[in-house]
Amino acid sequence: MKLQEKKFQKRLEDFICKRCKTHISGTGYIDHCPNCLWSKHVDINPGDRKAKCGGLMEPVGVEIKGGKSVIYYRCQKCGFKSRVKAAPNDNFEEILRLVSRPL
Repeated sequence: MKLQEKKFQKRLEDFICKRCKTHISGTGYIDHCPNCLWSKHVDINPGDRKAKCGGLMEPVGVEIKGGKSVIYYRCQKCGFKSRVKAAPNDNFEEILRLVSRPL
């Protein structure tokens, strides 16, 4: 019997943003740069590090759901799309800029 793989895997990793060069201290829940909101395509499911692409994930829009911001991404290399909840310390000006963009 094969065990089902967890959808989310916590990863405590520090990284430097490939877009704006900000140093980010990992908390296990950070998957994007809180400064520019860009990410890197390294996961299939959050935290699994199974994506081989490695392309930059562009934040393409934001949706407000239940008072919380959800950031939508598209990989510039392969076109993969994903979404994540915005973090409390994310750059609010960048989130506002994305809200005005259609999804």
